Amino acid sequence: MRSELKKLKYRLSRLTETPKITCTLCQEKIYEFEPLDKHYLEMTAKYGFPYALEDAETLNVTAYNCPLCGGSDRDRLYALFFNKSIEPDKTYNLLDIAPAKALAAFIKKKKNIAYRSADLYMPEVDDKVDLTDMHIYKDNTFDIFVCSHVLEHVPDDKKAMKELYRVLKPGGWGIAMVPIFKSATEIKEDPTVTDESERWRRFGQDDHIRLYSKAGFKERLQEAGFEVKEFTTKDFKKDAFSANGIDPGSVLYIVNK
Repeated sequence: MRSELKKLKYRLSRLTETPKITCTLCQEKIYEFEPLDKHYLEMTAKYGFPYALEDAETLNVTAYNCPLCGGSDRDRLYALFFNKSIEPDKTYNLLDIAPAKALAAFIKKKKNIAYRSADLYMPEVDDKVDLTDMHIYKDNTFDIFVCSHVLEHVPDDKKAMKELYRVLKPGGWGIAMVPIFKSATEIKEDPTVTDESERWRRFGQDDHIRLYSKAGFKERLQEAGFEVKEFTTKDFKKDAFSANGIDPGSVLYIVNK
């Protein structure tokens, strides 16, 4: 009921306009995607974060989230990949780490995917799991995993990557994404930093303990055993990125076992 009321208010707020965009996640017609919350711009500026948010590899600051489902630009990118990669006559077991609400709802609509969510702190997940010790799952359990913007929070990300590799079936694939700043030349990390202002300054967010470079992120995934593939705008239908508010320089990292 609440979502329907939200839709109604949204339509009434722009009664004289015609919505021209369809959100890939919720399939609702909208007028435009909303920009990134200015809080992030204000805080990175306040604490002297050395990178501009526009330097982030997969982030559209001006068209970040859907006004109805709240799905982010990266979630819409994942949805595009699911739509092109999921075979209708095949069944999949999927693990979603720290699930994003809009993406989770999108995946659950696919009848041939057995969905399971996991996180150590989120209250409404299927399993309470430490990403560095997922002993509740046997080896080679899942066909697919989603681990998006989680590893930058984890003190031992190498151990977490090895666990993701362990629970993935041979031939399976995963979405592995973290914030990457294109001009960063190396990984910068310090799990001992607890001061929020210092985390904003060094890592770009108050709950991050690491800032990845592109090369460093790929190298750690490969060390865990993964084959890493990059998907860009050329791997999708023409105009798919622009129609979905995805920055043309965005990169989707798919790992294979």
